[in-house]
Amino acid sequence: MALTGNNGAGKTNILEAVSLLVPGRGLRGSAFNVVARLSGSGSWAVAATVDVPEGEFHLGTSFEGDPSSEDGGNAGRNAMVDGEVQRSSGVLTNYLKMLWLTPAMDRLFAGPASDRRRFFDRLVAAFDSHHGARFSAFEKLMRERNFLLQDHRSDAVWLSSIERQMAEQAVAIATARNAAAETLARHFAGHADQSPFPWGILQLVGEIEVLAAHNPAVQAEEEYARLLFDSRGADRAQQRTLKGPHRTDFSVTHGPKNVPADLCSTGEQKALLIGLILAQAKAVKELVGAAPILLLDEVAAHLDAARRRGLFESLTRLGVQAWMTGTDESLFGEAGPQAALYHVEQGEIVEVKQ
Repeated sequence: MALTGNNGAGKTNILEAVSLLVPGRGLRGSAFNVVARLSGSGSWAVAATVDVPEGEFHLGTSFEGDPSSEDGGNAGRNAMVDGEVQRSSGVLTNYLKMLWLTPAMDRLFAGPASDRRRFFDRLVAAFDSHHGARFSAFEKLMRERNFLLQDHRSDAVWLSSIERQMAEQAVAIATARNAAAETLARHFAGHADQSPFPWGILQLVGEIEVLAAHNPAVQAEEEYARLLFDSRGADRAQQRTLKGPHRTDFSVTHGPKNVPADLCSTGEQKALLIGLILAQAKAVKELVGAAPILLLDEVAAHLDAARRRGLFESLTRLGVQAWMTGTDESLFGEAGPQAALYHVEQGEIVEVKQ
């Protein structure tokens, strides 16, 4: 599906709405109260019928903002499956897998490690539906530990208990990342003859991931708990936890050129990023039997004709549902008869007859 229209017509808004049908803050990463219409009540809702291998389901998610509250009521959102309210939005990942690319991600490889880590964790979540919940639990424990470290009267037994729980979550996070990285790396390096996009070499860079890869889980947990204990002084001085899965990074090397991605041109970085997403979609389809939905915002704008054609052919081979946006209808001229083209203008969507 291709959505075309002028800048500001609302194309990305549509993709953002679709992206909220999985856990997290969606394609833009915005706070939930910011997602709502500026002149509205502060609330919003998204609903969809999905056809997945397990059957047809009606999914919905909503947020009821309170503009008068200090944070806009931005505490969380509701999720529904077939009309039944769920305990959390995390359940949505049992029904949909979703990946996305936005123009802001074009410089992912040259940007801060935190951006790459968030990007990679979304890839991991497509393999492991519990990954996001584990990381949220780890961050909550880490905040509590950081608070206790600043209170010199804090109970040492309580602090040790928190560190043991952090270690348990951290090793589970690292194990899921290692498994996803191994699977993704195999697909990323193995499609050189099947894709117009460069193949690449992916490598995780993280102390906890190394621990989890070379030790039984229990031993890795003990090692990280000991590391946290030994780091209390330094962490207290810095007022943050200096070591853990929240510090992990990943690197990508342009395979054909054997050049680190951050040293490649902007165009080469985007091509690598698209190749990585296509490899991930193929890996997920192989694992769960269904390809994830791809949201590709302005993906074709800076691709030459050969790569645009190659992208459309790759999506067709994958059998993936892709939502793409662009300002010019001609960008999607070679998408083929299986592509549906829509024009977006002033909040209205009209199908374009081909």
